[in-house]
Amino acid sequence: MTQNKPPAATWPLVVGTAGSAAVALAYRPLLRRFPWSVTNMSAFLAAEAPPLVAGLHALAAGAALRPGRRRPLALALNLAALAGLAGLSGDARRSARALATALDQAGVTPPPEPRRRRPPGVPHGPVARWRYRRAADVVYADHGRFGTLDVWHRADLPRDGKAPVLIQIHGGAWQLGDKVGQGEPLMGYLAEQGWVCVTVNHRLAPAARWPAMIVDVKRAIAWTRRHIAEYGGDPGFIAITGGSSGAHLAALAALTPNDPDYQPGFADADTSLAAAVPRYGLFDLTQDRQGLRELLEGRIFDTAYATHTEQWRRASPIHRVGPHAPPFLVVHGSRDAIVGAEQSRSFVDALRAASSAPVGYAELPRAQHGFDTVASARTAHTVVAIHRFLAATHANATRNRRKSSRRRATTRTGGR
Repeated sequence: MTQNKPPAATWPLVVGTAGSAAVALAYRPLLRRFPWSVTNMSAFLAAEAPPLVAGLHALAAGAALRPGRRRPLALALNLAALAGLAGLSGDARRSARALATALDQAGVTPPPEPRRRRPPGVPHGPVARWRYRRAADVVYADHGRFGTLDVWHRADLPRDGKAPVLIQIHGGAWQLGDKVGQGEPLMGYLAEQGWVCVTVNHRLAPAARWPAMIVDVKRAIAWTRRHIAEYGGDPGFIAITGGSSGAHLAALAALTPNDPDYQPGFADADTSLAAAVPRYGLFDLTQDRQGLRELLEGRIFDTAYATHTEQWRRASPIHRVGPHAPPFLVVHGSRDAIVGAEQSRSFVDALRAASSAPVGYAELPRAQHGFDTVASARTAHTVVAIHRFLAATHANATRNRRKSSRRRATTRTGGR
């Protein structure tokens, strides 16, 4: 009696099929209209962690070559995925060059690249949180957990009120997300460099509708200006950053200082900002190339674009640019299928046309939406570039303040 042989394992074929499809999407997303554009996020790991994914495909290719269980199709698919991943693995270095160009555009001359194969280490997630978060769930508004913020800084930071400050606004389509878990590589790196960082929760849709989100961000800025010296931060230099919907809120906050429409009950508070670094954001709500208007009309705004166009324009950072704009560094991925890079290109063009402040733009090759949520080589290069931009902006602001102080002193003494 002949005994049937067990069927060959199919996992190399499954891995090869899924992986080669993900790699293909990393090179060229297929669906760019929401909500189908979300399917392109299946390419995230291939684009942002190619060495990790390559290890899995190497194992699968080896399994497909085992004697007696050879699977030519599985082998071919995994080898194709490995070839594609080899091309993607160079995108971190190409991103570093794009970021260097953006710094040059903004008038920041980066120091010579160190002779090392890997970018500097960036603490992430629970490690960064444990090391640098000094105050958690501080109340800045009466909205439960949606009105809280965290403060990050080094344990040995002097409490002299001189450290520059960065506020981080989380993403999540204005209806998801939390101050914990986003922007943490950047927060950890800046805290180590002597910055004070503030991560903010805000009210979310659909329970809250626009403009509740920007009002909360403004209120958090006002809280920061009043209280950050207690943690060692300089209330005279507050910058802002955020990703996705957080980028929209960060950019809008930077371009609407002291706007009474967004500061009900605290119109006298100073909400001006020294710099902004929005990452992969939506800056023009009046454009709908990627099908996001249905999301905005149904859950974020309680008005329709067709009948309340002016409200939507006022909520669009691109329509609020002007000579008052602070320095900006805008970062976007070239393969972002959720929010296309054309949003950032148009926004940067508008900033450069309207303002004399420095504006840098880095479009990172084949980077996905939310690429910096993982502590990858690309994220490390981005974090270092953002720090250089903000440090240069802070140094320039400090020089200007000293010059102003000397001029005032000279005026008081009659030029003696």
